[in-house]
Amino acid sequence: MSGSGFGTLFRVTSFGESHGPAIGCVIDGCPPRLPLAEPDIQHWLDRRRPGQSRFTTQRQEPDRVQILSGVFDGQTTGTPIGLLIVNEDARSKDYSAIKDLFRPGHADLTYQAKYGIRDYRGGGRSSARETAMRVAAGAVARRVLGADVRIRAALVQIGPHAIDRARWDWDEIERNPFWSPDAAAADGWATFLDAVRKQGSSAGGIIEVVAEGVPAGLGAPVFDRLDADLAKALMSIPAVKGVEIGSGFAAASMAGPEHNDGMRMRNGRISFLSNNAGGVLGGIATGQPIIARLAIKPTSSVLSPQPTVTAGGADAEIATKGRHDPCVAIRGAPVAEAMVALTLADHLLRHRAQCGG
Repeated sequence: MSGSGFGTLFRVTSFGESHGPAIGCVIDGCPPRLPLAEPDIQHWLDRRRPGQSRFTTQRQEPDRVQILSGVFDGQTTGTPIGLLIVNEDARSKDYSAIKDLFRPGHADLTYQAKYGIRDYRGGGRSSARETAMRVAAGAVARRVLGADVRIRAALVQIGPHAIDRARWDWDEIERNPFWSPDAAAADGWATFLDAVRKQGSSAGGIIEVVAEGVPAGLGAPVFDRLDADLAKALMSIPAVKGVEIGSGFAAASMAGPEHNDGMRMRNGRISFLSNNAGGVLGGIATGQPIIARLAIKPTSSVLSPQPTVTAGGADAEIATKGRHDPCVAIRGAPVAEAMVALTLADHLLRHRAQCGG
C-alpha cells in the first residue's frame, strides 16, 4: 500500500489497523543525541486518548507507547525509531452486522474499488485510530524543533457555534473537554452535543493551530512551499475537508492594502503590522506565528438510518452501531499539532541541509 509515509528528510511511515493487534510507525531521519524516552511521547498521546469524556468515543485505549528501536541510554541514535501501541479494546463484533454494507461518508466503497478487499472492522486502515501514531511521531518532531518552537491547537467552532475570540484564553483548553479557548463556548457546546447525540446524529467543527517561534527562512519556493506542505499534512488527517492559512478564504473579500502585512523597524528588527499571510510568504516562513485552520466534517458513523447499498449491489439501509465520537473534531487538536510539528521538523532539516545553520 503506497501513501503511508510522510516527509522528506524527517520521514514517518505508519502501519496497523483500527481492530488489528497493534498500530505503529517508523521514524527515519531523526538526528542523533536528542533526549527521548517513552514518557516524552506518552504525554502527547494522553491528550488525544479516547474515552476521556462523554463527548468522545468510549473505546478505552490506554495508548501506551513502546520504543522498539533508535534510542539508547535516553538519546536518539540517528537510526530508525520504531514505535508501537497495542490495541487493547477493539470490539470487532460491533461491525459484523454491516460487513456487507457500504457505510455512507466512509472509505468502505473506495477501498473496495481500489483494492478489491477491505477491513470492515472500524474502517481498518482508514480509521482515525491511525492518528495516534501521528501524535507519537509528532512528539519526536517536537524534540527536533526544540523548546523555542511552540505548537498549540484549539477547537474554535462546533457545528454553527463559534467561540468569541475576545475571550480567547490558551490556558482554558486544558480545563474543558473540548479544547476550547473560550469557557462560555464550551458550556454551550456541551448542551448542543447532548442534543445531537440524542438525535442519533453528529456535528463537525473547526480547529485552529498556531506555531510560534518558527525560524524565518523555513520552506522553499514553488512546489515545496511550506504552506503547501502544511495544507497537505492537515488535509491528510481523516475527516478534514478544508484547510486555510492565515486569513484564508477571507482574503478573497479583502483589498490589497488591507491584506498585505505592512512592516516597520522596531528595536532594530523588522516587525509586521498584521499577519494575514499566516506566517508564510512565497512558501517561506516569515518568522511570524504560523496560523492554520482546518474544517472537520461531521462524524460519518451515526445511529440514524441512512440509505446505502450492499457489496452485492442491492439497495439497503444502515444504522451504524458501536462507539463513536459525536464530533471527531474534539480529539483532532492534538493530531493537528502533530502534523504541523512533523512538517516543520522536516523543513528544518531540509533548510539545514541546503543553507546550513
